[in-house]
Amino acid sequence: MLTGIALLLAWLPMPARAFTAADADAIFDAHAKAFYREADGKAWFTKDTEGGKADFWMRAEMLEMVLDVFERSGNPKHMEMFTRLYHGFQADHGKTWEHNEFNNDIIWMVIACARGHQLGGPKELLDTAKANFDLCYSRAHSADLGGGLWWKVTNQSKNACVNGPGAIAAWLLHQATGDNAYRDKANELFRWEMETLFDPATGRVSDNIHIGGRVNRMALTYNQGTFVGAAHLLGFEKEARLAVAFTMNELCRDGLLPPGGERGDGGGFNGIGLRWISRFVRERGELAAFGPWLQKNAVAAWEARRASDNLSWCRWPQPTPEGRRFAWGCSNAVIALQVVPPPAPAPIPSPAEPSKPLPAPSEVPK
Repeated sequence: MLTGIALLLAWLPMPARAFTAADADAIFDAHAKAFYREADGKAWFTKDTEGGKADFWMRAEMLEMVLDVFERSGNPKHMEMFTRLYHGFQADHGKTWEHNEFNNDIIWMVIACARGHQLGGPKELLDTAKANFDLCYSRAHSADLGGGLWWKVTNQSKNACVNGPGAIAAWLLHQATGDNAYRDKANELFRWEMETLFDPATGRVSDNIHIGGRVNRMALTYNQGTFVGAAHLLGFEKEARLAVAFTMNELCRDGLLPPGGERGDGGGFNGIGLRWISRFVRERGELAAFGPWLQKNAVAAWEARRASDNLSWCRWPQPTPEGRRFAWGCSNAVIALQVVPPPAPAPIPSPAEPSKPLPAPSEVPK
């Protein structure tokens, strides 16, 4: 039987489940324990809990995940991890990446290097970012289909997954170097994507346009996110807001981002989307409109973790199964807890001046 203060506290409405900085630390530490490996000052992420090495672009994006952790925590050990991962990536893939036929793969790693430079990483990061952006732009850009970057060296389609990130990469290089040529490239790539793949009536970002002119209208969370990121950086606030609203209203079910397959590219799409959407929401004062939705996903990611090791897969809110898990698929939950702002604590009415009369203990329903 509850009496006195205990009874009163039981009557007060409890706040929605939140997540904390400690939770964000715990979910990253779990991911690192399961997948992070290093030797001789070089590090990598394994493909899964059984070993191997993650693929080129997945490694690039998990380097960004570590930067997300560092931005939140400010802990130098996380920048040290990023630096070892960068050196491990170079050891496996070289200093320039023209051998990779996917232009978007190169651009993802350019963004990781440019962000790492912004956050105080090794000086060589900027040189690496510039060299690889320049070689990628020179082979991927053409006037066909009105401009933009080809997805692959076969030049069969121009995709959101290279042009949105391309605009972000170019803008970050402009910020780092002051070179207006990068600013102009950022604007050019974003405007091409906006005019070719973005629907201003709905906020949908279509996946690609084929060389023959046919647009594939499939919308994916990572393309929505990088469009939002580029629009935010370049000052297209209205378009960014539309793309966020489309993601929330059209791509989610019950407010939760669509589940992905752990083994394929789609396993990490939601983390990329959350990174750039959350940045827009935080920096443009959109928490009232979109904060609760983002927080619902972060809470779902945290609560879906498995008890044995705190790994959380990419199919929230379903509980994470035991057995083999994949680094890429488990990166979304890590990113969510780093980039989504936690809910503000609910105000507690002052006992001296309550916001409304509280019932006497005898009036509380049993």
